[in-house]
Amino acid sequence: MIRLKKTLVCLGMACLLAFAPVAEVSATTIAEIKDKIAQQQNKLDSINDKIDSLNDEQDIIEEKIDDLNAEIINTMASMGVKEEEILHKEQEITDKQLQIDQKQAEYEEAKRLQEEQQSCMNVQAKILYENNSSTLFQVILGGGGLADILNRMDYAEQIFGYGKNKLDEFEATKIRVHELWDQLVVEKAELEEAKKGLEADKVLLEEQKAELDTMLAQKKKESANFDAEIKKAKQEAAVAKKLIQQEQKALKKLEQEQARAQAMANKEVGPTSYDSIINSANGSDLGKKIAKYGCQFIGNPYVYGGTSLTKGADCSGFTYRIYADFGYTLPRTSTAQRSAGVGVSYAEAQPGDLICYSGHVGMYIGGGKIVHASNKKSGIKVNNANYRPILAVRRIIK
Repeated sequence: MIRLKKTLVCLGMACLLAFAPVAEVSATTIAEIKDKIAQQQNKLDSINDKIDSLNDEQDIIEEKIDDLNAEIINTMASMGVKEEEILHKEQEITDKQLQIDQKQAEYEEAKRLQEEQQSCMNVQAKILYENNSSTLFQVILGGGGLADILNRMDYAEQIFGYGKNKLDEFEATKIRVHELWDQLVVEKAELEEAKKGLEADKVLLEEQKAELDTMLAQKKKESANFDAEIKKAKQEAAVAKKLIQQEQKALKKLEQEQARAQAMANKEVGPTSYDSIINSANGSDLGKKIAKYGCQFIGNPYVYGGTSLTKGADCSGFTYRIYADFGYTLPRTSTAQRSAGVGVSYAEAQPGDLICYSGHVGMYIGGGKIVHASNKKSGIKVNNANYRPILAVRRIIK
């Protein structure tokens, strides 16, 4: 009974030793990948938050750009109105100048007529003054009586009265025309002053538009910068997503390999004719189990580029597939497998170690033997490990 208990304890410890290495290696790798996925997801979340923030800021800038465009359009419309008003004022000034020129001509004509009439009256006055006595005496003597004299005197008075009236009329016309001319000059000055005000307003509007154009160009530049930042952030997000997908794919693969390895660890490996050699060798239980597993396929065919343990494999395809079934990923070629795992000396070789040759690789099973996919003629078989020069011994199970 005591012996049975000891046997059960030993078997339990053996199972724990057999299961532990695969679980530990796979769990660590899976944990690292999950940590990488978490890191990339945090990075992606941060990038997406940044993109959202950039989009919000860009939306505000776009609103400002639209507002500036609207203000520029309104300013240009106001400038157009001012230009029309200026043109209208210029036409009014031109019309007013024509009126001024006309009134000035009328004033000059009235002044000329006044001066001409004044000159005539001066001549008449001189004649009357110089000949007043003799003429009057002659008129009396030569007249046909008092009635004729009175008629002649009345005629002379009418002549002088008519000239006086005309002179007064010309004077009034000159004054009226001059007043109108003065009024037109004032109105023209007012129009010119109004035109200057409109031109000043237009200049201010042009300055305002120039300032708005500068602001608009700056905002467009800021928007373009946001476009570049958003584009860069989206590229970073795409990279992060791709890395997450790659890591998730690797995680799924490792989880599948872990499940397969666990199943292989739990699976009983059938006896082979090399069990005694494998069991008597120094090494881990997992390494021995892998060596026994490899020996189960002795006699199966050699196929170039193959990785099937039943339908055929080449040398590196054989070791690649054996370890893949236990949850380990090896390089695919014999040359690359020469750098896998950890290097040990041939004297330290244990079951499951890779024995590397020039262009070839096999698996050590103990007792100086290897199992390997030899060639198309021999297929998978066992050979002495030193049947050809050994270049390296690599331990995959740490």
